[in-house]
Amino acid sequence: MSETQGRLTTTQQLTITAIFIALTFLATWLIKVQIPFFAAKGGLVHLGNVPMFVAAMVYGRKTGAIAGAFGMALFDLMGGWILWAPFTFVVVGLMGYTVGLICEKSKMNPVLTNIIAVGVALIIKIVGYYIAEGVIYGNWIAPAASIPGNIVQVVTAGIIVLPIIGRIKHMARV
Repeated sequence: MSETQGRLTTTQQLTITAIFIALTFLATWLIKVQIPFFAAKGGLVHLGNVPMFVAAMVYGRKTGAIAGAFGMALFDLMGGWILWAPFTFVVVGLMGYTVGLICEKSKMNPVLTNIIAVGVALIIKIVGYYIAEGVIYGNWIAPAASIPGNIVQVVTAGIIVLPIIGRIKHMARV
């Protein structure tokens, strides 16, 4: 449990988690670019990882996992990517959980911890979506075309979140 999450009531935790589910969904839905040359169906580069990273880094693994899994899978269901929803639920849920876990447990410098957490999330995203695309399309070569888009998504989210997360954590202390 993160330090901040430990000081919240159950109602506050539920409310914060619901807000981050909504923010993750909205950032995925509204702030995206369709890239036709990434992936078999065309890739999608979005900023949904930004609120998911914030949720995980500030409120911990549980909030990060739930916000990522539900927020992005909901986008898949409503945005025409229905086949992807179960994979997204697992992959992004695992990303949020892992980022939160690393940030909760690390005794290292917080900046280095956050960089490592984003790096691990990147690996999870690349491997998870490579497997998902391989299963969906029955082709284990084509998923390699999705890797650049996945890198762009996570690195962009990292570039946005890493410089501001320390201040966000400070403001979130209740």
